[in-house]
Amino acid sequence: MAIDITPAVIPHLCVDDAAAAIDFYVKAFGATELGRVPQADGRLIHAAVQINGSTIMLNDDFPEFDNGKSQTPKAFGGTPVTIHLTVTDVDAKFAQAVAAGAEVVMPLDDQFWGDRYGMVRDPFGHQWSLGQPVREVSMEEIATAMQNQG
Repeated sequence: MAIDITPAVIPHLCVDDAAAAIDFYVKAFGATELGRVPQADGRLIHAAVQINGSTIMLNDDFPEFDNGKSQTPKAFGGTPVTIHLTVTDVDAKFAQAVAAGAEVVMPLDDQFWGDRYGMVRDPFGHQWSLGQPVREVSMEEIATAMQNQG
């Protein structure tokens, strides 16, 4: 029997409390838990949720598998990666994330590229942006706006 494979790009997040992260993502982003695989000590070696129609995998931090080094954003002092969600009611979704405990990084506002957009940081150090297209903007308009930014 052949296994049906659908090519995908799936973020895989390392957090310091995967069970709590799943609970947060359910409250903040309306995630649906797809499953979890605990180790004997209770830490999750693998878990997955679906957010906004896409899968996000996550696991607890296992420094013992990486020469004693933690792999969480908090251990690194931040993250260079932002996970973006395009949504249909950005004001409500942004407020939901903040109410669940996300920290506002960039307040929600209408942007020159045509989106209503803002950024939050989850309690585990991962950064998320939420956006909703509100008007079409040409590449020329974007280029002009960029030139006028500075």
